[in-house]
Amino acid sequence: MSGVRVLVGTHKGAFILTSDAKRKKWNVNGPHFAGWEVYHMHGSPVDPNRLYASQSSGWFGQIIQRSNDGGQTWEPVGNKFAYEGVPGTHLWYDGTQHPWEFKRVWRLEPSLTDPDTVYAGVEDAALFRSTDGGQNWQELPGLREAKGHLWQPGAGGMCLHTIIQDPSNAQRIYVAISAAGAFRTDDGGQTWLPINQGLNSGEIPDTSAEVGHCVHNLAMHPSRPNILFMQKHWDVMRSDNSGDSWKEVSGNLPSDFGFPIAVHAHEPNTIYVVPIKSDSEHFPPDGKLRVYRSRTGGNEWEALTNGLPQSDCYVNILRSAMAVDTLDSCGIYFGTTGGQVYASSDSGDSWMPIVSNLPAVLSVEVQTLP
Repeated sequence: MSGVRVLVGTHKGAFILTSDAKRKKWNVNGPHFAGWEVYHMHGSPVDPNRLYASQSSGWFGQIIQRSNDGGQTWEPVGNKFAYEGVPGTHLWYDGTQHPWEFKRVWRLEPSLTDPDTVYAGVEDAALFRSTDGGQNWQELPGLREAKGHLWQPGAGGMCLHTIIQDPSNAQRIYVAISAAGAFRTDDGGQTWLPINQGLNSGEIPDTSAEVGHCVHNLAMHPSRPNILFMQKHWDVMRSDNSGDSWKEVSGNLPSDFGFPIAVHAHEPNTIYVVPIKSDSEHFPPDGKLRVYRSRTGGNEWEALTNGLPQSDCYVNILRSAMAVDTLDSCGIYFGTTGGQVYASSDSGDSWMPIVSNLPAVLSVEVQTLP
């Protein structure tokens, strides 16, 4: 019987939750890397045993961890991710005598076809790729040439937090940067195009500027790679032409501010967001934790509340803390800054906490196991 593995990165370590296909009883394993920030964990879609984790601390710096046995054991990799091969120095040697500094790895995105190829999005914003399982990394510098001199940090830093690969075109990749915007490459990362037409941001002097927009997250269904969904600093957006232009689909949401956005595994027009009150009040409107679902690709939204706290709830759900599985009855998962991970095994109709009292959850990813 198939099952699921939920990879949870938190402010003080990582946890691996496993269940069978019924998703009613869960085994909790961890903490891994106890006491360290684990900004992101992700598993290879072609090798269920290959996992990657971004482990960091203000004292020891940034380390990439890799597991070849589903998280039972880990090994640090990526010595060449740091200046002169010293892990954790935060410095990237780019061939000049002036290495530049990055603070952490926000996103790890394994290849759709090769378990040894993995992408990393870092802060300050840049994109790296490894083709040997994380041992050695090369920056894709063409991204920073896409008006990188105009990029500015958002409240959480200038981080490359989203990486999406087009399953129908291996040369096409999308990234999102806070607060620079969304970008697309059609040549495997050599050159990049800002794709922010239609985004309006009152926080910047030129509201229709080509870069400078605070994009919080992007989502795509693999069966329709030309259709993208976006959770922006304000506004939920949709593109029907691979990001060339965007239109707002916030519709009847109680607030169009939030961080995560996800697409149902089997219904490409069904999307999920978790609104919070505002950019200064990072908690659910009226203290009611509600996931909102649109079955129409936006504009028409319904509140999903069954099993979620509907009073005195003041947690946040961060940008990487929502994911879906691919079982027949699609499961939806999200983690909170209060340390809860909620799961729905019926596409969001009902929810249950599968673990509580963790450190603040920074990321949630899901693997469907054979």
